[in-house]
Amino acid sequence: MFRRPALRLALGGYLGHNWELYAMWAWLGVFLDASFRIDPGGDRAAFWAGIASFAAIGVGGLVGCVVGGKLADRFGRTAITIGAMSISGVCAAMIGILFGGHPGILACLCVVWGVAIVADSAQFSAAIAELSDPRLIGTMLTVQTCLGFLLTLVTIHLMPYAVTALGWRWAFSFLVIGPVLGVWSMARLRRHPEALRLAQGRR
Repeated sequence: MFRRPALRLALGGYLGHNWELYAMWAWLGVFLDASFRIDPGGDRAAFWAGIASFAAIGVGGLVGCVVGGKLADRFGRTAITIGAMSISGVCAAMIGILFGGHPGILACLCVVWGVAIVADSAQFSAAIAELSDPRLIGTMLTVQTCLGFLLTLVTIHLMPYAVTALGWRWAFSFLVIGPVLGVWSMARLRRHPEALRLAQGRR
């Protein structure tokens, strides 16, 4: 994996994706609860934070996976991963601006983020499988998954420090690093000759 540029780039995209994904999932509910409590009617903040989190993570995840897969098969893996990470990165940058604002608008942005943040998820595993030597697909997927989940431990545990240092308004902004690096990796992979092995030639 580390010797072949195409596999390295696909792994880079996956790591950028994971830098953002699980920290968002782990802390979104806490963020929404804190935001909704600022509203004058925030006595039911925990309840509505749970509903909004479910919509963003559960419903958003289901819709994102299905739509992302269908679009990737039609338009290409790198195209969809670049698009999805671009949208999720913008959401990570913007979400804090709405902290303490109108709960409905904030919840809607969270759902958009929830859809975009997983729309590319399955495409990285598919890309690794398509780019790998057939004899090593299982090993390559294992390496990819282990490195990705190891990275999530870092960002999940960094979030409290970000909240302390920056407050909720800017805490999620450090997650933008992941989508930026992920988009860069997948854009480079898109130009690589081996990208023609992705999605039956649809890069």
